[in-house]
Amino acid sequence: MQTPYRKPGKYANLKSDPLITKGKFDELQKELEKLKKAKPAAVAETARLADLGDFSENAGYQFAKGRLRGINRRILELESQLDHAEIIKTQQQTDTVEIGHSVTVEFNNKQKTFQILGSAETDPTTGIISQHSPLGVALIGSAVGDKVKVKSGDREIEYKIIKIE
Repeated sequence: MQTPYRKPGKYANLKSDPLITKGKFDELQKELEKLKKAKPAAVAETARLADLGDFSENAGYQFAKGRLRGINRRILELESQLDHAEIIKTQQQTDTVEIGHSVTVEFNNKQKTFQILGSAETDPTTGIISQHSPLGVALIGSAVGDKVKVKSGDREIEYKIIKIE
């Protein structure tokens, strides 16, 4: 059976965003340290199970080998991410919106606060948006009192900037 070919989506080959907060950087470092401490035990377990013989019917060995691969993959990902990370330095000056700022906006007679961070920390449900998101792009460089328009699907939403922190 042939695997169907699918065209990659528009977000398939984006480079990862190196901008992260100091808190996220520290969190990733702790995860890396934890994985590096867990790796020797995983290697020992894999070696112990390999000594049992027949690899084809040794489910424990296959599982341990997969776990070790996962640990190695995540260690490489974290080392790469930390090597290329750029820590967001929040500006004290809040004349205009910049990465790291919290922005309170008004739209549809409601007020909502968004924090603009790098893509690695984005969580729209908690109000953390990326500087690359349509709203993030529209807000960056704007000042209190400015109105920005963001196209959302087939409609356009106007946001008025109330406060920058």
